[in-house]
Formats: sequence, C-alpha cells, structure tokens
Amino acid sequence: MSPSDLTTAPDAPVDRVLEFPDNRLLIDLCGPFDAHLASIENALEVQIVRRGNHLSVLGEADAADRAAALLNTLYARLEGGRSVEPADIDSALRMGGSEAGTGVRAGDQIEMQIGETVEIHTRKKRVEPRTAAQKAYVRSLFDNELAFGIGPAGTGKTYLAVAVGVSMFIGGHVDRIILSRPAVEAGEKLGYLPGDMKDKVDPYMQPLYDALNDFLPGKQLAKLLEEKRIEIAPLAFMRGRTLSNAFVVLDEAQNATSMQMKMFLTRLGEGSRMVITGDRTQVDLPRGVPSGLADAERLLKSIPKISFNYFTSKDVVRHPLVAAIIEAYEADLGTG
Repeated sequence: MSPSDLTTAPDAPVDRVLEFPDNRLLIDLCGPFDAHLASIENALEVQIVRRGNHLSVLGEADAADRAAALLNTLYARLEGGRSVEPADIDSALRMGGSEAGTGVRAGDQIEMQIGETVEIHTRKKRVEPRTAAQKAYVRSLFDNELAFGIGPAGTGKTYLAVAVGVSMFIGGHVDRIILSRPAVEAGEKLGYLPGDMKDKVDPYMQPLYDALNDFLPGKQLAKLLEEKRIEIAPLAFMRGRTLSNAFVVLDEAQNATSMQMKMFLTRLGEGSRMVITGDRTQVDLPRGVPSGLADAERLLKSIPKISFNYFTSKDVVRHPLVAAIIEAYEADLGTG
C-alpha cells in the first residue's frame, strides 16, 4: 500500500512503514551516519526509525506521506544505478512544495522532480540536472538554436550550458566551443591587475575554465584550447566574427550593454547553437546603462525557436544557505 492510499486525517500522527529489500542500497539511502535521513527529518519535522530493512516514518500525515514518497523515489533512483547526494535531497525538499494549490500532490511533485532522468555525458563525468527547471533548461539547449537561462547564482545555468556544449562537441554535432563573458568590474578595477591583457582577463573567465575542467581531462582540454577548438574570450573580442558550427555561451549576460548583446546575438552562424545566461539582480554596469539581457528578453520573447528558461532560489544546487540568502534578498527587494 502506498502512502497516498491511506485515508488518515491530515493532522493526525501516523506511522508509515516502508520496506527496502536491498540492504546495500538502503545504506546509501540513509547516507553516512544517517545524514540523509536527518536532513529529511529536520526539513519535514518527522522521525525516521530504521529497523532492519524497514524505515518507519512517524509524524503528521501530510509530512509523513511526503517523506515516504521522497524515500521511495530516492531508493528507486539508487536501484537505477544513480547516486543520491545531499544536494539531490535538498533540491527535492525545496521543490516539493512548489506546486501547492495547483492540484499536484507533494509526493507526485517529488516523483517528477527526481524520478525523471535527464543526463549529459562528457569525457569525465555524467551530469544530471536536479530540478524540474534544470531538466527543462537542458532539453531546451538540445532542442533550440538560441536559448536563454535567467535566474540567480548557483542554479546551474552556466555549468549545465558548458556540459551540453562539451557533450555536443564530443558527439560531433559542433566543431568548436566558444565561451564568453563581459569583462565588467564588480567593484574592482581591471587595470590594476598584474600582467598582460590575457593575465588581466583570465580571472573573469575562471568560472568557465572551472566548468571545462570538470568535463574534460586536463591534457585534452589544454590541447583543445591551444588548437582554438575551445575558446574563452571577453565579449568585446566577438565583434566582427561569424560563429559557425559552434556551441557558443555568453555568461553573465546581464553585464552586456544593449549594443553588445545585439552584436553578440548577430554572430550566430550556420550549424551553431547559442546560450545566453544571466542574473537580472547582479548588474554591474554603470548607473544609467541599461542591461542588454533585459532588452533581449523584452524584444525576443515572441520569436519562435528562441527559448527562455527561468530559475528561482528553489533551483539552487550549491550550499543550502545560498538559497536562503537569495530568498532573503528577494524578499527585501519586494518590500523595498
């Protein structure tokens, strides 16, 4: 009998008993020192007791049902050969209540959140988007020639875009990868950094290097960079180019001016795909200079085959405190 089949009054305390036949997978489900169970207990205010290959979930009916649904889905994930990480649990818990009032039960939402597999294969690792918004975003990157990813820091916009780019590159769908960012100072002056222009610019590009290092072996990445089959360059360096048969990513696009954004978008050539990522709340342009990302969103939203994908604090896959910090700032902006 599944938890959703029981008809206990919503606020009555209940005991949901779940059986997990594979003790090895049950150990992975519980986590090191039962850390995964503790996370679920703290978030849902339930108690989870392990007895042999059974888990007993005690608490109010709604919370117990949700915890049971999450545990069952995580176990199914392990049966499918996938791992369960703290971030998977955290994002599922935060996304589980996002459909309140829409007729979708919490357990059903968790099932959609974790149960559906979307994977990106690279040379070093298999990347799996964790939230529904991330899964929709990855699909749009494969399906559309031009896609936007808009939302707060830590939601995987750039990381997933680079992963898709690497996957398409090693699959032979594109001949090169081009990653770009506006070199806009966030409170620090570029000219005071030591070294030549490359030395000055590279710190701004470091997040892109970090992502590539996650997906490609070091020697292969170095060779591809040397051969210019992978390029990382400031946005200003894109002027006058036509980018054909390439996977092109513009990161931190909120710091591109309207003219820079138009210039970049019109670089799109035959056989290429372009991804624009940005966070509308982190604009570092001088006061009075409009963001090219906002203009592009306003002007291009009605054009078919251009995908706009949005993220919220619920899609943050960094430390759980990052989501709480973003929510606090969003709440302050809403009341300011």
